[in-house]
Amino acid sequence: MADEEAQGGRIFFSSTGRSLVDEDEVVVLSVGVDIGSSTSHLVFSRIVLERLDSRYVVTIRETFYQSDILLTPYCGEDEIDAAALGAFIERQYRDAKVDPEEIDTGALILTGVAVGRRNARNIGELFARQAGKMVAVSAGDSLEAVMAAHGSGAAARSIREGATVMNVDIGGGTSKIAICADGRVSDLTALDLGARLICLDSGGRIMRIEEAARRFATELGIGLESGAQLAPESARALAVRMADCLFEAMAGGSPMAAGRTLLRLEPLSQRAPVRQLTFSGGVAEYVYGREAQTYGDLGALLAQEIRARAERWGPKLELASEGIRATVIGASQYTTQVSGSTIYVSPLTILPLRNVPVIAPSFALDGEDIEPSAVAAEIQALLRRLDLAEAGMPVAVFVPWRGSATFRRLDAFCQGLTTGLAALLAAGHPVVLAGDGDVGGLMGIHLREEMGLDNAIVSVDGLELKEFDYIDIGGMLPQSGAVPVVIKSLIFPAEPAARPQHQAGVVGPIAKPLSLARG
Repeated sequence: MADEEAQGGRIFFSSTGRSLVDEDEVVVLSVGVDIGSSTSHLVFSRIVLERLDSRYVVTIRETFYQSDILLTPYCGEDEIDAAALGAFIERQYRDAKVDPEEIDTGALILTGVAVGRRNARNIGELFARQAGKMVAVSAGDSLEAVMAAHGSGAAARSIREGATVMNVDIGGGTSKIAICADGRVSDLTALDLGARLICLDSGGRIMRIEEAARRFATELGIGLESGAQLAPESARALAVRMADCLFEAMAGGSPMAAGRTLLRLEPLSQRAPVRQLTFSGGVAEYVYGREAQTYGDLGALLAQEIRARAERWGPKLELASEGIRATVIGASQYTTQVSGSTIYVSPLTILPLRNVPVIAPSFALDGEDIEPSAVAAEIQALLRRLDLAEAGMPVAVFVPWRGSATFRRLDAFCQGLTTGLAALLAAGHPVVLAGDGDVGGLMGIHLREEMGLDNAIVSVDGLELKEFDYIDIGGMLPQSGAVPVVIKSLIFPAEPAARPQHQAGVVGPIAKPLSLARG
C-alpha cells in the first residue's frame, strides 16, 4: 500500500447494488462539482479497477473531461443564481457525453463565501440531485483550509521534503492558511480577504461589494458605490492593504480593517519555523504566472503584491501541485475490505445511516494506560477543525485499537469518548464507532451495559478509515447478521498531475466502498 498511498491515497470501492465477487474488472465514473464564491467548475473521471486477491486496485485513472471555469453567477448581492448554475452543469454533462444516471460516485462542494449565501442549502440540494450519487459538503473555513493544504500538495510535500510547509489558499472572498508537518495540518486560520471582494464590469464600474471590501475602503478613505468607477490607484491601494493583512496573518498576527478583525478563526499559533511556502486558489494562478487575463476583480493586483512579499518573506516559495484546482482534486484507488468479527447495533432501527463524516483522531492507544482526558481532547480538537462540532449530524469516530481489551482500558477509552462527543450526544445523535480491530462489539456493549448510555450505538470493526471519509451503514442482513458499510473518500494527489487540454475546475471524486461488518 505504500506506493499507492504516495500516488494519491487510498479509496475503497463498491456499491450496494453491485456484486464484486465474480467481477475481475470494474469501471467507475466519478464527477466532482465545486461551487465557490468566485468560480464554479466540475471534472469527470473514469477509474478502472482490477481484482488482486481480495482487493480491487486501480489500474487506470483517467480524467476525461474538465469543464470551463465559470465565474459564479449572482442574481443579487446575497444570492447565487441557481438557474444559471443549473444550466451550466447540464451543459457540461452534455459536452462530456455523460448521463447523470451513469455516475457511480462524486462530490459536491460549497466553499468560501458561497457557503453563507442565502440559498446555499437549496443550491447544494439541487446539484446533488442533478449530479447523481454524490456526497454534498458545505466546507467551512477549517475544513476548506485542510482540503486546500492536501489538494495543493503541501501536506505531501511536508513528508517528501521533511519540512514544515505553509499553504495559502486565496479565493474570491476568503483566504485560508494551513501549516503542514509530517503530512498533517498542524495549524490553520482563515480571514476575510480575496480577489472578488469587489467585482467590476467590463467598463471598470463596481457591480458587487463584499462587506470586508467596505471596511478596507473605509480605512483607506476610498469611496465605494455600486455603478461607480474604481480608480486604478484605489484598486492598487486596496491590493496593497490586503496583501499586508494576509502576511500579518501568515506571521501569526490578527489583522484588522476599520477597527474589526479580519480573522474568521483563531490566529496561527505554530511555533516551528516554516521552511517552504505554497499558494493555491484562483489568485495562485497569477502568483505563479499561469494566468494573465483579468476577470473584473482585484486578483491580478493582489497577486503582484503577494508575490513581491513572498520572495522576501523568508520561507522558500515553491510551486504548488495545484492552484485553482486545489480544494478537492481527485485521484482514486479502490479496494474491498474484509470485515471484522463483531459489531454492536442498538437499536436496530437506527440503521441505515447515510453520509456520516469520519474523524480519525491520533489516539495514544499503544501504552497499557489510556488517559480519558487525552481521548476527549483529541476528539474535540478534530470536531472543531473539521467544522463538525455544531454540524447537526452524527460523526463516526475511527478507532485504531491497539493492545489488550481489558475492562480498565475499555472503560478509560469509552469515558474519554463520551466526554469528547458530549455536545453531539446531548443533541441526541448516536455514537458511531468504526475500528480496524475486533473490539467493536465489546465497545458497544460497554457503552450500553457498563456506562448506561441512552443514545443509539453503532459500533463496527474491521474497517480502515481516515479523515475526509464518509460512511453509509446499511440495515442488518437477516441471513448473516452483517451490515453493509459504504466508505466514500475525498482523496488528494501527492504529485502534480499532467495538465489536461481543458483548463478547468477543482473537484475530486469520492469513492464508494462496500464492507460487510459481521455480528
